[in-house]
Amino acid sequence: MNATLRKPLVLALCVATLLAAGVTGAVARPALPAPGEQLRQDTEAIHALGVSGVQARAVAPDGRQSVATSGTADLHTGRRVPSDGYFRMASTAKTLVATVVLQLEAQGRLSLDDTVDHWLPGVVRGNGNDGRRITVRQLLRHTSGIHDDLPGYTTPEEYYRQRHDVHVPEELIARAMAHAPDFPPGKGWQYSNTGYVLLGSIVRKATGRPVHQEIEERVLRPLGLGQTRWNGVSPTLPRPHAQGYQLFGPDSAVDVTDQITVDHETAFATTTRDENRFLRALLAGRLLPARQLAEMKRTVPVNAEVQQLWPGGRYGLGLVERPLSCGGTYWSHEGGDGGYITLNGVTEDGRRSVVVSMSEARGDTLEHILGQEKAAGDLVDHALCAEGHSPR
Repeated sequence: MNATLRKPLVLALCVATLLAAGVTGAVARPALPAPGEQLRQDTEAIHALGVSGVQARAVAPDGRQSVATSGTADLHTGRRVPSDGYFRMASTAKTLVATVVLQLEAQGRLSLDDTVDHWLPGVVRGNGNDGRRITVRQLLRHTSGIHDDLPGYTTPEEYYRQRHDVHVPEELIARAMAHAPDFPPGKGWQYSNTGYVLLGSIVRKATGRPVHQEIEERVLRPLGLGQTRWNGVSPTLPRPHAQGYQLFGPDSAVDVTDQITVDHETAFATTTRDENRFLRALLAGRLLPARQLAEMKRTVPVNAEVQQLWPGGRYGLGLVERPLSCGGTYWSHEGGDGGYITLNGVTEDGRRSVVVSMSEARGDTLEHILGQEKAAGDLVDHALCAEGHSPR
């Protein structure tokens, strides 16, 4: 999800400015323009809200692509937004982590019913937290009850002070353990970035390698995703990229491109091209056996707070199910961090997909957050409901 400011606001950094909002169930809908023109109109609509830069890429069942950009990549120079620019993947990387965990489960190297304590004895303890009662499945589905307390900034001054801080997993986990659980394991739903930090530590324990190496070996290389790169503790992005801006208040858009991701173990930079390829491959069954993919898609309702952001949304294992206005559902996992907010979607069969990346987070008010989410969610819905698809 995406937490427009890098502080766990409503959901904390990830479902990431708070996934695509505003799409409801199946209703009668007017005819849409040709897919390429619709994508252009939708990127312009997002830019018109005040978002500095937008890039989007939609892929049709026959593989043809539509690409659209709007706005500027740099508020000072006015340079154009690159159509295949890099951005921080942020919480979309949770789907990568979940894919690796499910591959390990398919190989018999761990079980979704394993407790956290089985892999990380004594790590989840104190203030009512008990790793003996929390399972790997609950971490993946955000039903563990573990409270989120990630470092972050809510003002320009905090950003400049904290942007180069490096945080290790043990520190992030310890911050969460200072709080009581949000609810008993399995008795509620609350987005928890800390749960995925724990999953990264479990992957390291099960394989002997950091989770980013397992992602590279098991997902990126087999799919040829050469534009998805682990950033680690580097505060910069590969080129080309748009500058990432954070709106802290009226007329207070700050360039926050230069920063180290809080959970650098899963700090990937990617492009709309690669993110589309990953989502299509996952839903088409190229990364997981049928049983594991079905388990990933077994969902539970999100809490009432998040329902405001994802109307009708349900969460599986690192994957979100959302309704389409034309009927049926799609799968996604948005990401947002450091000025970059990305929404995406792929159809059930993996044949139609879309990714839209915005290089400004309008996180100063809830109205701005919801407006940006709604406009980006409409773009996703239009692209996945398209009847045809114009060539590039």
